[in-house]
Amino acid sequence: MMSDRSQAFESAVGALIAAHTAAEAAPGARARARIDRAFAQLLALAAPRIRYFTRAYGLGDCADDAAQACAIALHRAAERYDPARARFTTYANWQIRAELQALRLRLHGDPRCAGRRGAVTLSYDALVDDGAGDWLADPAAEGATEGGARDALAALCVDRLVAEWAQRRGKALARGARGGAAGARAATRLAHERALVRRHLAHVDSLVERLGESDRHIVRRAFADMAQAAGGKPH
Repeated sequence: MMSDRSQAFESAVGALIAAHTAAEAAPGARARARIDRAFAQLLALAAPRIRYFTRAYGLGDCADDAAQACAIALHRAAERYDPARARFTTYANWQIRAELQALRLRLHGDPRCAGRRGAVTLSYDALVDDGAGDWLADPAAEGATEGGARDALAALCVDRLVAEWAQRRGKALARGARGGAAGARAATRLAHERALVRRHLAHVDSLVERLGESDRHIVRRAFADMAQAAGGKPH
């Protein structure tokens, strides 16, 4: 669900796009005036984040140039905006930051140290008071971070289970091989079984049911061995 400010941005950019479309169908002074009014409204909504990014990029000493650069970025963002790809606030932020970074590079040279020349400490509370609370934080970040951590932990768990099982399985295969060709065949077989088990342990779905009888037996036997090693009851 979008915040009121994000919704206001969507409405403003929609009005600007509609004004451009109307101007293409019926050009004239009135159409141009509607475009200018719509863009002015969009620029007014973006003013708090423009001030924030201007300070963040150390460009407070050339705020006028930064404002012009941000206006260009905002105009370009509106022209290229695709609602199916991202919210306008997110897309506009990308454009504004890119334009300010380019301006900083032109004015100060090395982007690695330019920001330190005019950088200031920013207060989060002050930014919130200035209306940044609705756009400074990404509402999807927490869910994405938790999902990424969950997936990473699951992958680590799978890798450990498969590695421990492969070690036990390798010892069993080695007992029946006496080096040479038999040992090579055992190593090849273990590599195949390990990849098979890893794939089906990482993707819990109906893939096992579509395996051939031999591979299905390998997977079931491996899962039973893992459950037994973990102290559980094999199914």
